[in-house]
Amino acid sequence: MVVLNKIYTKTGDAGETALGNGDRVAKYALRVNAYGTVDETNATVGMARLHATGEMDADLAMIQNDLFDLGADLCRPDMERDGEAGYKVLRMSDTQVARLESQIDAMTGKVEPLRSFVLPGGSALAAHLHLCRTVSRRAERLTVELAGVEAVNPAAAKYLNRLSDWFFQASRIANDDGKADVLWVPGANR
Repeated sequence: MVVLNKIYTKTGDAGETALGNGDRVAKYALRVNAYGTVDETNATVGMARLHATGEMDADLAMIQNDLFDLGADLCRPDMERDGEAGYKVLRMSDTQVARLESQIDAMTGKVEPLRSFVLPGGSALAAHLHLCRTVSRRAERLTVELAGVEAVNPAAAKYLNRLSDWFFQASRIANDDGKADVLWVPGANR
């Protein structure tokens, strides 16, 4: 259990932060950028939830919890040393990826196939979900870049890849199952 009895510690005043294993790194380190952008994704999901109800809100709440799991996973390097931690290190799982895939498939069955690209917009919820999609794509790019230089749990990158697809399909559901999607018209304003 996490106990936060003091919010500021002054330990980051010189531009460093602690990773999950206690290592100190620059606040601009690639790993910090990756999990920081996951946190930013979570904040955008919170904004989307202001417009969500029912099953959509419940699914977004699950995603928010997953994003904290993902941040915990990414903030702890040295996966090969997880056994030395003295506790079970939290890592993303393929089960979480599979749950997103199942939900994406269910949403896909409710909408007509696209014949044009979709512009971000339509309902307030759809617009917020598109913002979630773009921020999660940035988190994915940073995580993949990190995986090119350090060990990263493969399920973490897979989750982010599926998550942006989830947000896209969810935006279509939020636009009256795609009927109110705002479609791109190539060259319309020439």
